[in-house]
Amino acid sequence: MNTPPQRLRERLRDEYAGLPEAQQRVVERIIRDPRGAVDATVEELARRAGVSMPTVVRACRSFGYDSVRKFMLALARDIALDESHQHRYLHRSVQPGDAPAEIAGKIVRSAIASMAALEEAFDIAALERAAAAIAGAERIDCYSSGATSAFIASDFQARLFRLGLHSNAYFDAHQQLISACTLGARGVAVAVSHVGRMPTLLEATRFARSQGATTIALTQPGAPLALEADIVLGAPVPEDAVMRVGTEAYIAHLLAIEILTVLVGQRLGPKAVERLRQFRSVLAEHGIDSESHAAMTMSWSWAEREQE
Repeated sequence: MNTPPQRLRERLRDEYAGLPEAQQRVVERIIRDPRGAVDATVEELARRAGVSMPTVVRACRSFGYDSVRKFMLALARDIALDESHQHRYLHRSVQPGDAPAEIAGKIVRSAIASMAALEEAFDIAALERAAAAIAGAERIDCYSSGATSAFIASDFQARLFRLGLHSNAYFDAHQQLISACTLGARGVAVAVSHVGRMPTLLEATRFARSQGATTIALTQPGAPLALEADIVLGAPVPEDAVMRVGTEAYIAHLLAIEILTVLVGQRLGPKAVERLRQFRSVLAEHGIDSESHAAMTMSWSWAEREQE
């Protein structure tokens, strides 16, 4: 079994001396610039360390990882988890004196590291169970609490609707309870909340479950909302320095509903794909969200219209 990711860099330092000299150079390069190592290819890392690519592979295996990719995912998670416990200015990776280019680079790399760690954190079996429940449901109602979760729930409802499923999104606590008491055994309630502690959302999810509906929670593992659900889609990300629900949590939830949408569509089969194509064709035909719409033509200048 691999050592927990948060201890990986400690192991790199502690076990450095016992490695062959060539592997020591690889570890030294990783310790010196862990973010750079995560972003580099095997060939780039080998070149920077002055070793062969097989030596990089052997170095990763020395720490219990059977591939460089798994090692780097663990390293990315290690970086993200470590930074989540450090005091930072506005963003956990940013310092007050950082230049704009440094700020942009740090925020982007921080998000990349979190998303790389998320790939291993997702419970594929739970995603498959959720997709099966949704694909076979008579009705799917999405609940949320808070601005970010409301957007995710609304987006997911729209995706399911386009696949031909009967879906709704409720943001009001009163409507959530009414939904919960009418779902029944063939219904599915999808509760979205990164924090997962809003009492009204917990109550609606709990009540939907008591009525026989399948409940799915998109939240942090171990959150109170996770305890109320039949299926938990855990999306762990490092805590944001300022926002209760930061950008990385937002991206993680978007990725989760994207994966779930594809899995549901896969189960529904060719009819779902054809339905999506039909929507696209109708929208294009009527000029919705396209440059062929009359309003777009009217907004162009005379010179632009003449060029057309």
